[in-house]
Amino acid sequence: MKKLQLGVLALMICTACSESPKEPIVWKSIEKDLQSQFILAQDGDVIELPEGNFMFTRTLSMDGKSNITIRGKGMDKTILSWKKQTEGAQGLQVSNGKNIVLEDFSVEDAKGDNLKVNDTNGITLRRIRSVWAEGPKTENGAYALYPVLCKNVLMEECIAMGSSDAGIYVGQSDSVIIRNNKAYWNVAGIESENSKWVEIYGNEAYDNTGGILVFDLPGLTTYGHSTKVYNNTVRSNNYKNFAQKGNVVASIPPGSGMMILATNTIDIYDNDFVNNRSVGIAVVSYELVAALNEGEQEQENAIGGVQSVDNRFREDSLYNPYPYNVKIRNNRFSNKHWFPTLESDIGKLLLMKSFFNPPDIIYDGIADPDRSERNICIGDNGKITFINLDAGNEFKNLSKDATAFSCK
Repeated sequence: MKKLQLGVLALMICTACSESPKEPIVWKSIEKDLQSQFILAQDGDVIELPEGNFMFTRTLSMDGKSNITIRGKGMDKTILSWKKQTEGAQGLQVSNGKNIVLEDFSVEDAKGDNLKVNDTNGITLRRIRSVWAEGPKTENGAYALYPVLCKNVLMEECIAMGSSDAGIYVGQSDSVIIRNNKAYWNVAGIESENSKWVEIYGNEAYDNTGGILVFDLPGLTTYGHSTKVYNNTVRSNNYKNFAQKGNVVASIPPGSGMMILATNTIDIYDNDFVNNRSVGIAVVSYELVAALNEGEQEQENAIGGVQSVDNRFREDSLYNPYPYNVKIRNNRFSNKHWFPTLESDIGKLLLMKSFFNPPDIIYDGIADPDRSERNICIGDNGKITFINLDAGNEFKNLSKDATAFSCK
């Protein structure tokens, strides 16, 4: 027996000795050459990114181009890093374009947003890995993938990690598909903000503070509606909230599967909400968010397009701070956790009001003075725990009765 043990030990030692140490990463520079290609690109060009690790010191930008493809050798083979960035906030920025395709590469460690696309009609982000390599930190940029003010957006098979606001984000955009992506270790995994005609499906959102957000915020150029969220897996979104203070997403309690904020005409169905510690789905108004953040100031030196809480939102006459026309149907909820987070006031309230049984769905219950019928429908989700917070009445008439929200 001793000889056999010694033989096994010798084999293990020999195996360990035979393993060669990992080679250090060699960073190369193609900054000037690649920026020149972006400037000189002609309609229909395909810009091929080589395999390797490439370091950039300033924002790499392409403006006013049409029908351009920028293609790497794979998200694990073509790595673009802004770790040593000295100029600009974005890593890669595309502006004022038409029919642009970005695929098969990674972007890392920009000061602000890793990959920003604005004012573009037709943008595809496919198999893009966008991360902050040291993991989630408040000092990280706001957005990993950030199309804003765009039309005809497709984001598919991408990976986003480490954003101090949202990993996979779309803002103030029209006709959007977000499908088959993975988002983890962000404050918000996937977020649609002030966008219309959006479909979010086939994604995995896990280990974020909040898994999927559909928001409408005041003071922006357009307002959102008509969003479908289906066939997603939203699990274990229990990571601490590391957003900058005063930002809207700083109000998300850790353990939130999905949050619907002040938007309308949204259909949520056939999703799996698993082990989100505090709540599966929260339907809330901007009134509640403003109240929770009253007195908070945004941290100095915020980088990127983060939205801070606007306590003057009532001055925006075009903005409706109350959610309506919301359907939550045919979803599956499960939660192994007995207690919601205690890192937020909402979590503490839920602990007191739903001891040993964190809710699957909550509604803030704040009345809209201009709309008596909100058309919030909850049905065919199996046996669930529901709470109407009655937040507008200081939670005095909090109720677990969902009868008034049954789908007709």
